[in-house]
Amino acid sequence: MATQVQNHTYQDWLNSVEQLAGNGFANRAFIDGQFCDAASGATFECISPRDGQLLTRIAACDAVDVDKAVAAARASFEAGVWSRLMPKQRKKILQAFAAELEAHADELALLESLDMGMTISDSRTMNLPGAVECVNWYAELADKLYDEIAPTQPNALTRIHRVPVGVVAAIVPWNYPLMIACWKAAPALAAGNSVVLKPAEQSSLTAIRMAELAHKAGIPAGVFNVVPGMGDVAGKALGLHMDVDALAFTGSSRVGGLYMQYAGQSNLKRVALECGGKTPNIVLDDVEDLDKAAAAIVLGAFSNQGQICNAGSRLIVDRRVHRPLMEKVKALAETIVPADPLDPATEFSCLVDARHTANVLQYVQAGQDDGARLICGGEQEGGSGRKCYVQPTIFDHVSADMQIAREEIFGPVLSVIPVDSVEQAIEVANSTVYGLGAAVWTRDMKRMEQAAGAIKAGVIWVNCHDHGDISSPVGGFKQSGFGRDKSVHALDKYVEYKTVWIDLSS
Repeated sequence: MATQVQNHTYQDWLNSVEQLAGNGFANRAFIDGQFCDAASGATFECISPRDGQLLTRIAACDAVDVDKAVAAARASFEAGVWSRLMPKQRKKILQAFAAELEAHADELALLESLDMGMTISDSRTMNLPGAVECVNWYAELADKLYDEIAPTQPNALTRIHRVPVGVVAAIVPWNYPLMIACWKAAPALAAGNSVVLKPAEQSSLTAIRMAELAHKAGIPAGVFNVVPGMGDVAGKALGLHMDVDALAFTGSSRVGGLYMQYAGQSNLKRVALECGGKTPNIVLDDVEDLDKAAAAIVLGAFSNQGQICNAGSRLIVDRRVHRPLMEKVKALAETIVPADPLDPATEFSCLVDARHTANVLQYVQAGQDDGARLICGGEQEGGSGRKCYVQPTIFDHVSADMQIAREEIFGPVLSVIPVDSVEQAIEVANSTVYGLGAAVWTRDMKRMEQAAGAIKAGVIWVNCHDHGDISSPVGGFKQSGFGRDKSVHALDKYVEYKTVWIDLSS
């Protein structure tokens, strides 16, 4: 990997950290067009997993602050300052918002890397461009959505209107904070809604800065609000709020289930969930290019330190190619060394925090206790301030019923499960409560179609892993949730369809 990112050296990024810290981090809620402290005055620590240093203290919003943000969102929606704005005007402002994100890309990328440990290379060259593209894409879509006329009898005119649902709560995870926030907010705003965003407490900095840039770009006060805080406090308050019309959540299946309960306990608000995954990467015996497959397997398992919902954490491989494939996979994994996320040469860095690191290491121990064969990694990279660095870890000869094969680890742990046929591979792939993504490697079109048709997952990749773009929807089956992010289909979460039947018979 090159030692520069956007013409910045390692030292440049280190210097930027000092400058950013000197200016102070934006660390307060953003409600009704302005920054504000939590009503209680409470804060929580924002600690960088990079070195264990305290970056700042962030406003810890509670139900009082959520009420204030929802009230601002409701008032802006009912006033029509955004909801009744002409679509081409919303488009222009959203494009200005995307331009602001792009203009501040270095700053935002640095905030992301400091806050949750993403490598600066990924943050600057993938995460930020993806966020900018997302906002621009939905901006372009805003004035290209037409209502419909139903094919009814000649003496009636039936119009079907797509109207914004109202106040949308967006609750996003810590693994790709800015990009997933844009996946939620951009289509919701393009459709004319007002939004209250609750970032994960582990990664709030880019969301707070994003709100300021949105307001600067011309999104009216109250239309886009950010309430940082604990999930079981601020997040729960949004889930139970009687004036939130729709809630979009990305995170664990356990917490997703709580939001469905909150909706039932309150106003039956619409809920869309993108939850956990345990993605199978199936390699059949006729795979055309073992080197290509091995590279994709390692990238799919260990990108962002394995902290990806659709990480290829289960390698299901035909025994006839098991040994040669694993030699290549192991060799590639052993070249990956955890390092400082701010070094542009770093390909693999730290986990999000010490608590999550301890949880991942517990799974590593569980794999050993259950009899899986540890062939790579499994150790914590120690040292002062380096509590969140864990080596890429591979377990071979895993059985489908082991804990490491069943549960989402959300860390750099790959479980290898040998099988004897495509039918057994499909059976193992489906032997999970999750159904987010899956990959299959084969050059046989019949087997390709057999696997793609039989695997219960929202996205199937063939001879690749985790490919896609903003036009391609993502979302899951089973306990991976429902509803889609990205593409035109994301709008379904944020609009109502209103039918107007006009009798023309007299």
